[in-house]
Formats: sequence, structure tokens, C-alpha cells
Amino acid sequence: MKSIADTDVYVRFCETDSGGHVNNASYFFYFEEARTRFFKSILEQGNGINFILARAECDYVAQAFAAQTLTVKSSIVHIGTKSFTMVHEIYEKSSQKLIAKARAIIVCYDFRQQKSVPISDKLRAELVQYISVDSVQEV
Repeated sequence: MKSIADTDVYVRFCETDSGGHVNNASYFFYFEEARTRFFKSILEQGNGINFILARAECDYVAQAFAAQTLTVKSSIVHIGTKSFTMVHEIYEKSSQKLIAKARAIIVCYDFRQQKSVPISDKLRAELVQYISVDSVQEV
């Protein structure tokens, strides 16, 4: 099975808070960066697909700071009828220390009709290639 490419993120000073560590909201930008790169890769393969983020949750395990490089490792852990679940883990790149872990539920969506739609056979076949049973199941 293919794994989703890791995404490196350089932590900018503006992403930190008065405590000097990465603000809790900034992590969601990092997760979004990883998802966006993944979506772009499957969209480039000719899939005309629209998604919405239905749920996102994060556990903060350790602090990260400005000027660090973080690596977001992503995988798909569940494929349903209209949605799929991605898990993200953020590590400090040089030490490989776990910083945060998250789960996101992504829904296939028809913006014209304003409703969720089933995952197409073509998309399901693509997603199955990236499913990981070894990923963190609990967030």
C-alpha cells in the first residue's frame, strides 16, 4: 500500500503565542496543509471531487516552537459510504518527537445541491491505496 507523502512545515514566529510555543490553532493549519497536498495529488489524476471537512480533533502531546521544522505524517484509516477519515501525526523533524496527533473526517460534497454524496468508485479505488491499519486509531 502507498503511504501519503510526509509534509514538512517550518514554524513561523507568527504561529506562536505569548507562551512562546506554537498556538493550538496553528496545528489545524498544518493538518490542512497535509490534506490539501494529498487532495491536490488525487485531483491531478483526473478526479473531479469536492470535499468538506466535517470534523477535526487534535491531541496536543508536546510543545513546538518557532523556527522548528515539523513533519506531518498522514494516512487514511477509514473509508465509509460518503466520507473517509484521515489521521495526522506531527513530529519535530530532527528529533522525531511526537508533538500532536489528529483525526479529520472528510465528506464528499456536491456544492451545487448542498448535500453530501457517495464516494465514487474511482475515488474509493484511489483512497484504498493509502489506507493504513498501523496508524493511530485513537485521538
